[in-house]
Amino acid sequence: MREPTYFILAALQDEPLHGYAIVKRAEELSGGRVRLLAGTLYTALDRLTSEEMVRVADESVVNGRARRTYELTDRGLSALHAEAERMVAAAQAVRGRQARSVAVARTALT
Repeated sequence: MREPTYFILAALQDEPLHGYAIVKRAEELSGGRVRLLAGTLYTALDRLTSEEMVRVADESVVNGRARRTYELTDRGLSALHAEAERMVAAAQAVRGRQARSVAVARTALT
């Protein structure tokens, strides 16, 4: 799963959000690393909707413009959790090797 997709799903984990709120939440959750442009966001939301990971929770008109609010589906939540577990396992593999590398380096210095 690509990082923007991960943070779009993560943004929707707590509550349904409209597009601009998803952009802001994804940026916040990623520590500023993910800055979604409108085209990227809506292309991803269309794909995630077709994959049944998100759905339109509400459609309204605000200031003469259509506003859709999206929510995470159970399938999307499962995919988000699976990706989080995959990232944890990958990080643990690196950290475990890092600890061994440090130990070997210390041994070599003595």
